[in-house]
Amino acid sequence: MPQEKSASADGRMRHFLTELTAELRQAKKRISAYEAEENEPVAIVGMGCRLPGGASNPAELWELVSTGTDAIGAFPTDRGWDTERLYDPLGEQPGTTRVLEGGFVYNASGFDAGFFGISPREAVGMDPQQRLLLETTWEALEDAGILPADLRGSRTSVHVGAGTQGYGWNMYADDRDTDAEDHSIIGVTTSLVSGRIAYTLGLEGAALTIDTACSSSLVALHLACQSLRHGESDLALAGGVTVMAAPSVFVEFTKQGGLAADGRCKSFSDDADGTGWAEGSGVLVLERLSDARRNGHQVLAVIRGSAVNQDGASNGLTAPNGPSQQGVILDALASARLAPRDIDAVEAHGTGTTLGDPIEAQALLATYGLDRDPAKPLWLGSLKSNIGHSQSASGVLGVIKTVQAMRHTTLPPTLHAATPTTAVDWGAGAVRLLAESRPWQSEGRPRRAGVSSFGISGTNAHVILEEAETEPEAHEPAPDGPVPLLLSGRSEQAVRDQAEALRAHLLRRPADEPGDVAWSLATTRTVFAHRAAVVGETREALLDALPSVTPVLSGPGRVAGLFSGQGAQRPGMGRELAGRFPVFVGVLDEVCAVVDPLLGR
Repeated sequence: MPQEKSASADGRMRHFLTELTAELRQAKKRISAYEAEENEPVAIVGMGCRLPGGASNPAELWELVSTGTDAIGAFPTDRGWDTERLYDPLGEQPGTTRVLEGGFVYNASGFDAGFFGISPREAVGMDPQQRLLLETTWEALEDAGILPADLRGSRTSVHVGAGTQGYGWNMYADDRDTDAEDHSIIGVTTSLVSGRIAYTLGLEGAALTIDTACSSSLVALHLACQSLRHGESDLALAGGVTVMAAPSVFVEFTKQGGLAADGRCKSFSDDADGTGWAEGSGVLVLERLSDARRNGHQVLAVIRGSAVNQDGASNGLTAPNGPSQQGVILDALASARLAPRDIDAVEAHGTGTTLGDPIEAQALLATYGLDRDPAKPLWLGSLKSNIGHSQSASGVLGVIKTVQAMRHTTLPPTLHAATPTTAVDWGAGAVRLLAESRPWQSEGRPRRAGVSSFGISGTNAHVILEEAETEPEAHEPAPDGPVPLLLSGRSEQAVRDQAEALRAHLLRRPADEPGDVAWSLATTRTVFAHRAAVVGETREALLDALPSVTPVLSGPGRVAGLFSGQGAQRPGMGRELAGRFPVFVGVLDEVCAVVDPLLGR
């Protein structure tokens, strides 16, 4: 009897252990699935930007940095700034600035209000940051091959870095603009920088405007990645914008002694004497990598990891904190599951101040520079040396620069950096300043880079980017014969502008097949009422025809049937079309399959 009881107990124990083992396996699978979701790379599938120096898209940004262009220029003349009253070369008089130069988007006021269904009166009351970011967002979606109309009602989130830049502050002064007054609240409220995008495009994911000062757009990118990984959104727009409606930041930093004498950021240079202010906008279109592959979207680069932290109670509210910078870098690497030696380069904050640059360089040496082959140092650069410090937009513009560098396999030069700052012991680690352009070797693995942004608020951000895997293009070769390039816009002038931009694109990218360009124009661009088509047998013929497009106004779409008449005009017409155009023969086969049984012969 005791033996029977023992056998029964053993059986129950085995059953219990079997069930427990099965449950542990299921729990392990669930944990693995959760970790995979939490750490899934995020794909950058589209980019748009506006920068100083006339750069209005990522290709022009790359041209600017790869040629070592200094984009700093004079104060704009269309913002009502009294330069005679403002300027004091010594910066001693209250309310003055020691420089009259910066990095400006001079056409920031040139908003096409009608394109977005906004009245001229409302547009005047809108902060130009709202206007510029709307246009940049549309361009980023077009770059991604996504029709904005298709996103209406979707779980697309908007994460934007922006701060108040002085527009509308005097809205209720005696000389106020009464046309703009009715729209002043929604026009100048910073939350509407993101909300306007969601409203205009009909997006129903979260819409957040983040203000952590200079780190705003990189913090926005971090939050956008979290939103995708947590399943809160299926597509995310992340970016930042700065348009200086008032010269306040020049006046304030002159008073604080932090403004460079020539308005230029000399990042990590021994000549650094302060920051130089700039403006710009940048937007990234983001998807989970698996979704981007499944949807057939281009993957420009991958975000492997990111992190955000705070200086806390450090050596000053606005002073940078080295240990915190080290911490955010290490957290981002942990998020990416990478080691410091896996990273080739860093797009640095690099404001050009004698306090901030040495602290940042020492943090990079302590994280990326140790336990590293001196022959393969971390390469350090900053876009601010070209365009100045674009404040809330600086982080996302640094990301776009880095993605372009990956795609061109080149690390562009940092200006004004011939002599690295002597306030840093560069021998303490393998970190080198990019005073000259260098080929970006792959080292047998994907190219990878970090991007840093540190806010005067004390909020720090770091992002790890990785080169996208190249995928073989799977499409049929373009047929011989004429190629139609389809253009459209909300006005005749918009169509002509599109033709000019397309011609510049074809000249910049001689390897692009006209057939591929025609396909993209026909399938990934919104079709508007004013339209034109350019047809040519060769690239040269298309380039010659684009400057003389003749737009026509198209009415509502209707179906038309074309019949050849009483007989074939030329024997073999159908066979010739079928031999040259696979789409034609496919449709012909479908039609014949339906019609042939009905003909009775």
